[in-house]
Amino acid sequence: MRKQNTSWQKVAPWYNRITDQGRGHYYHQHVVIPGVLRLLGLSPNIQHTIYNILDLGCGNGVLAHALPKSVKYTGIDIAEDLIKTAKKEDKNYNHKYFVDDITKTLNIPESYTHATIILTLQNISDPIAVLQNVSKLLILNSKLLIILNHPAFRIPRQSSWGIDEQRKIQYRRIDKYMSPMEIPIRMNPSDPNSQNTLSYHFPLSDYSKMLKNAGFVIELIEEWTSDKESEGRARRMENRSRAEIPLFMAILATKK
Repeated sequence: MRKQNTSWQKVAPWYNRITDQGRGHYYHQHVVIPGVLRLLGLSPNIQHTIYNILDLGCGNGVLAHALPKSVKYTGIDIAEDLIKTAKKEDKNYNHKYFVDDITKTLNIPESYTHATIILTLQNISDPIAVLQNVSKLLILNSKLLIILNHPAFRIPRQSSWGIDEQRKIQYRRIDKYMSPMEIPIRMNPSDPNSQNTLSYHFPLSDYSKMLKNAGFVIELIEEWTSDKESEGRARRMENRSRAEIPLFMAILATKK
């Protein structure tokens, strides 16, 4: 795919608003961040930790707000206004933020024990470069955690919900999966003047190859569903499909 400028600088005001200035939207707070903390072994009361976390595509610092205070953290994002918000809202002296392009060589004079790429890799045209860059900054046997909108079930413009009236079930329809795709997305569909961003779809096998080529071994894959519940006549059908079709995929890999 051609390399594109995929910065969220142009949608920073909207993103800051929906994430409460870096504290996260509903799924950040209820599904994604709790899952990240659990997979990284970060309990709320951890003390005197040797964790040094690199957060690539950190946005306005959603992960940083949830970390135990003793954890060292570096957040990097190309969107200047998101980093400004992160710095303004985060007063932890163990936290640092930088504006930089994570697809290019990062001149950071330290190494990290853990790295995260949370709901960001899917918005970058060159994910291979990102994985190669993070590999250079991680110590041996360190952990990389990637969170994606599920690449098999949440493909923009190529996946949708349908209802089988005869069987009384809601199902997920997938129209295209194996082919890599560049997909424009209107960030606020209800606003006709909303800015577009770009989403990039890759099948899971491509992510596996990218990680292997960057020096990582996949340790664990988890699939996370929504914890919301419907009400009304269709609640049973909707709750069933919500529990069966995951929203997010977590890939935990080790640098070898």
